[in-house]
Amino acid sequence: MYALVDCNNFYASCERVFNPKLNNKPIVILSNNDGCVIARSNEAKQFVPMGAVAFKYKKVFKQYSICVFSSNYALYGDLSNRIMNILKTFTPDVEVYSIDEAFLQFKGFKNYDLQNYGLRIKNKVKKWTGMPVSIGFAKTKALTKIANKIAKKFPERTQGVYSINTEEQRIKALKWTKIGDVWGIGRRISKKLLAINVKTAYDFTQLSDAYVLKEFSVVGLRLKNELEGKSVLKLDEIKPKKVIATTRSFAHDINSLDAIKERVATFSISCAHKLRRQNSYCNLVHVFIHTNGYKKERQQYSKNITIKLPYSTNSSITISKYAQKGLNAIYKKGYAYKKAGVFVMGIVPKPNKQLNLFFNENPKHDNLMEVIDKINTNLGETKIKLASQNLEKTWIMHQEKLSQRYTTSWNELLTVK
Repeated sequence: MYALVDCNNFYASCERVFNPKLNNKPIVILSNNDGCVIARSNEAKQFVPMGAVAFKYKKVFKQYSICVFSSNYALYGDLSNRIMNILKTFTPDVEVYSIDEAFLQFKGFKNYDLQNYGLRIKNKVKKWTGMPVSIGFAKTKALTKIANKIAKKFPERTQGVYSINTEEQRIKALKWTKIGDVWGIGRRISKKLLAINVKTAYDFTQLSDAYVLKEFSVVGLRLKNELEGKSVLKLDEIKPKKVIATTRSFAHDINSLDAIKERVATFSISCAHKLRRQNSYCNLVHVFIHTNGYKKERQQYSKNITIKLPYSTNSSITISKYAQKGLNAIYKKGYAYKKAGVFVMGIVPKPNKQLNLFFNENPKHDNLMEVIDKINTNLGETKIKLASQNLEKTWIMHQEKLSQRYTTSWNELLTVK
């Protein structure tokens, strides 16, 4: 048996945990640099569409007293980690699907009342973190998605927990689910299915296997099997990333090579740190720069380059060195640059690191990086930098509506009067 645990209005709920005055009030959360709306509470959905450009909706925010917040990823990430750790106390088989969702598998729970077990999970998460969740149980991962939607849609009847246990419940749930709401059915596929009168998830299961395989590949056939109650999608293991990137738009257009070099050095060091966190090395460094495409009156320029490293590395010193070499090769004077980025690719796990017969990294780098990471982690911010970075500058996003980092900063703990 599987379960899908999904946090209700996750970003908005995170803001409400430490500010109960926000309960039942419309809330929207903005993207990086307060650009557009990326999350809405139920109360705000009727007034603001997803992806709405923030500055264009200022009058709407004011008219309907909508509470607006900048993305507080430190808070959201910490609460997410706490919730996932709580879920692991109920079963060891947990797949963290996103920041606010997780699939759980229950082996050997045949004699358990999963409805009551789900209520125990829901109540424990609420009591320990203050976060509301909905839980759907079923024999397959695809069906748990539908069960979860039912739990969320009818909270009074389900208490936020719903199980699809019988064939009758499965068919009823599939007939209730619109084809466009099925997990894995995108807009393009949904349009194609509606054209042949497939309106619900149940209609989709009535198509022949041969037709689904021909029109929607083996992925579509797996989904059909899942909806029929045949478990073919297992829990995914956490795998190291194959590409790691750090890219940013600059606060202002930059004309100076030295200023862009400093940014590229900082992006490189961020990528190197992420490599070390997943215990991996890279073999390629990719660098790009481009001008501001919105300023049509200016000359435009964009260029990228990929550099093959002489040896596998996760050293901030080495990656920064080659990224800046790449920048020197693609930079052109006379342009105002708006964005740059660094990718590290050709990633291999530490045990698979390929040694070079003639060139190898200074062995002191591993120990040095370990010490730097430890100090920076303990101090809570980047205290140790390379000389190629601006020692006075910290990258700060435009976040005018940022709430406190209640759980990750000593200076922003909740004050009780």
